[in-house]
Amino acid sequence: MSEKVLDLFDEMTIEPDSVTLTVLFNACAQIANNRAMKIGKKLLHRMPTNYQNNNVLINSAIDMLIKFGDIENAEHVFQSMKKKDIISYNVMIKGYVANDMSEKALDLFEQIHINLDHVTYTIVFNACAQLANDRAKKIGKKLLDEMPNDYRDENIVLTSAIHMLMKFGDVESAENIFQSIKKKDIITYNAMIK
Repeated sequence: MSEKVLDLFDEMTIEPDSVTLTVLFNACAQIANNRAMKIGKKLLHRMPTNYQNNNVLINSAIDMLIKFGDIENAEHVFQSMKKKDIISYNVMIKGYVANDMSEKALDLFEQIHINLDHVTYTIVFNACAQLANDRAKKIGKKLLDEMPNDYRDENIVLTSAIHMLMKFGDVESAENIFQSIKKKDIITYNAMIK
């Protein structure tokens, strides 16, 4: 499907608007081959400056660059954003984690001064699990302690917390969270087994 999006783009005779650019960036991110990288970077370079304030578009561009393994340019685009939202932070932090740069993920997490969402908790727990060092343990346990009750019913968040605690060797706390989950799925069980 994403290849078809790029094929259609090749046939376009008009400049893409912000919605079309977002779709194209997402398609390029999914494909992440040489053709997609060439098209995606060209589109980003030619993107009108008035689109710089469109967070949906910019977040998709950052995600695309990360999927290309181009962390440096993703960071540049992220830093150039005037008003970052939680999705912007999540995209960048997730990119760091996916590229085994969890220290940078935690550095960026500590710069967030807006409300977190369930995705942030999940990603940061994963970063902490990946590192499992003293800093990660401190951040992860503090984040878990301060997590709002709203997120304590979400399996994906709790499963990430269990995985993190198991990586820390804190089996007792992981078991307590596991027991609190009303509807366990296979992923939840796997987090306890690993």
